[in-house]
Amino acid sequence: MRKLVLALVAALLLAAAPAAHAAATKLTITGAGFGHGIGMSQYGTYGYSLHLKTYDYILGHYYSGTTLGALDANPEVRVLLQGSKKSISFSGGLNAGDQKLDPAQTYTVRRTAAGLDLRDATGASVGMVAGTLRVDAPVGQALRLNGTSVPGVRDGLYRGSLLISASGSGLIAVNALDLEDYVRGVVSGESPSAWPTEALKAQAVAARTYAITSHAGGAVFDQYADTRSQVYRGVSAETPNTDAAVQATTGQVVTFGGQPVTTYFFSTSGGETEDVQNSFVGSQPKPWLKAVQDPFDNVSPKHRWGPYRFTAAQVQRKLHRYVRGRFKRIKVLQRGVSPRVVRAQVVGTGGVTNVTGPQLRSAFGLFDTWAFFTSVTSKASKPKPAKKPAATPATPADPTGGVSPLARAAASHASRLEGTIAPARAGRWVRIERREGTRWVAATDGKVLRGGRYSVAVPRPGVYRVVYGRAVGPSVRVA
Repeated sequence: MRKLVLALVAALLLAAAPAAHAAATKLTITGAGFGHGIGMSQYGTYGYSLHLKTYDYILGHYYSGTTLGALDANPEVRVLLQGSKKSISFSGGLNAGDQKLDPAQTYTVRRTAAGLDLRDATGASVGMVAGTLRVDAPVGQALRLNGTSVPGVRDGLYRGSLLISASGSGLIAVNALDLEDYVRGVVSGESPSAWPTEALKAQAVAARTYAITSHAGGAVFDQYADTRSQVYRGVSAETPNTDAAVQATTGQVVTFGGQPVTTYFFSTSGGETEDVQNSFVGSQPKPWLKAVQDPFDNVSPKHRWGPYRFTAAQVQRKLHRYVRGRFKRIKVLQRGVSPRVVRAQVVGTGGVTNVTGPQLRSAFGLFDTWAFFTSVTSKASKPKPAKKPAATPATPADPTGGVSPLARAAASHASRLEGTIAPARAGRWVRIERREGTRWVAATDGKVLRGGRYSVAVPRPGVYRVVYGRAVGPSVRVA
């Protein structure tokens, strides 16, 4: 019987003779949240409103140490709608500067050497303007700006005035309107109009405050109409619910120390917001923009996301600016108050590159910097040639019923799946799966060794992978 076992072991070792495969790497990313993580979480606000919290409570929670104040005026806001246009056309205008217009007609503005040429629907020139052309609507009515405006509004209606001016080699169109009318065009662009009233009120106050405390466009405009500032859709965004929220909070703003302060907001916190300096890396700390717990944010579909998995080649393409040599792993150096990545290193075979969390988010197209990166490297390890066993007296069976020394020796010479997992904790279990057709089935398991290494014997030839938590290694053929 002993000779038969030795013969079988030798045959298995010979069958496993081909050289080991080169190591392959796979990166798994999991995370939480959606947005920059600073200030008010919109889904968290929604969750608080479902728990019957009022808008002033919600704003005080997200903007630490603040109170509500009131504006004594309704200032004008200028929003960029169109840029780099050869011509701009509109209708609904009552006058353009000193020139009276017919609100029922469509007019077109083109740029010439002499200035801006305004023409009516017949093509006849109505007037020439050397600087900015301001077009006003009749009181209580709106202008229609033809074409596509940011953020994708087609032939949109806008309250207030249009400011048309030369910029670069083209024309731009800016909507100038009262702050309260502007907020009416923002709230449903940022929060669903069907949300509870208290959530919409909180959004209205945050949007109003942000508009008067931020400035995006130099001398020409104050706000973008998309997420670079706030999503603004003009009259198309006005709904009964959101208009009521704006009306109920007219003039109210968030203040700290008696002054309005910048009220950043975003979609989903993942359960905790972040200190501003840890998300906008390099910015100064702000006492009202500190990390807070967000217990009801789990109503968001982006509360948790992933896993997203990338081959080494895919990672190489996404991180090409940062990878030295071939990609190995991402090493996180600093996390914020929440687990958001502040600073990290991209580790390659040729060295390391320091990056920020926002740079990694941008490179991979992630929802948030609250992210975990697990690299798994795998290869097939071939057994060493078996030494001829020395002649020894027959060994009786293990009286305890355990594995015999001969069986243990055979296992030590079996083909193995091995590699490294980074980061990984020594002593944690890994699962080895074998591909059967289109499915992966559990084959065996093992433990992580020091330094994130693993080495697990596989039961028979096949295609295998290692699974560590939600991280999955590359597929490797083991002979």
